[in-house]
Amino acid sequence: MTTELTTILNRLPCFPLLDGPTPIQRLTRLEQMLGDAAGGARLWVKRDDFMAVGGGGNKLRKLQYLIGEALARGCDTFVTTGGLQSNHARQSAAAAARAGLACELMLSDVVPLHDQAYRTNGNLLLDDLFGATVHHLAGDANALAAAQARADDLGREGRKAYVVGSGGSSPLGSLGYAACAAEVLEQESALGLRFEALVLPNGSAGTHAGLAAGLSAAGDDPRRVLSFTVLAPLDKALTDTRALAAASLRLVAPERSLPEGAILIDGSQRGDAYGLPTTAMVDAVRLMARSEGLLLDPVYSGKAFAGFLDRAKSGAWRDRDVLYIMTGGVPGLFAYCDTLASDPAGAR
Repeated sequence: MTTELTTILNRLPCFPLLDGPTPIQRLTRLEQMLGDAAGGARLWVKRDDFMAVGGGGNKLRKLQYLIGEALARGCDTFVTTGGLQSNHARQSAAAAARAGLACELMLSDVVPLHDQAYRTNGNLLLDDLFGATVHHLAGDANALAAAQARADDLGREGRKAYVVGSGGSSPLGSLGYAACAAEVLEQESALGLRFEALVLPNGSAGTHAGLAAGLSAAGDDPRRVLSFTVLAPLDKALTDTRALAAASLRLVAPERSLPEGAILIDGSQRGDAYGLPTTAMVDAVRLMARSEGLLLDPVYSGKAFAGFLDRAKSGAWRDRDVLYIMTGGVPGLFAYCDTLASDPAGAR
């Protein structure tokens, strides 16, 4: 079924933004540092931060199909939405530049952080470097409506815009992670193992939805996917992710349906609100950096990795192999420098 899924995906318009499968690596140093606390779990990471375009990150998988469709429709401008420090916006700007498209970003002020680093550094700095036009919106603005209105304005100027919402998490965009599911299945076969769980952050739901759809289409179990919501409250994250997974699955395997309880999401790591730091996130970012020399971001992967560590320490994966999907977002670290630079203990 993996070959059949890949064949279906290969029929879709796609603008290549990856250099091939991203590697899966064993976190041996982290396992050593955790010792008995990890309960004998074998910890692995899939390096979806390990991509060349725009600083890398998971949104490039989605953008391959979204940019591909935009080009197939003859569009000249890519318009999308996000928060001020949106990783998707930054990767969209880079992907659009590579594809020869203009890019316009509708960025909402949704996180109550007001220091200079958050409002000028990180992804915002890179949006400008990649040549995107940035429109700043109030936190309660309807960003997708603003994006569509801007597309209408461009249309009256004789241009043609492609509009997609936050995270590129449309049913089509989510197929980037259906392709990733097929990739993981092939890597499991090559490694001679099967992961008990595939763990990741859940923001706009597309990464989890795509993995669930891809596994289902390939005849595997989508309940292997566990995400930690960092954006929506748990009930909304569950509803949105299931609906998006079902819509994505219909695009590649309309004869299949998601099984009961197909979507598993943990709400323990969100904190007070989207984008606001937590102590567990800071600890997880530092531990990964100091054990493996790898960088997690403070909004998505840092919070989810804190949950990953909690699960490992609880004995949930005793003597099992478990995979963390490392979704990128490193530029966001520079927007949170006031939070991350302070380490009174200064200890390893």
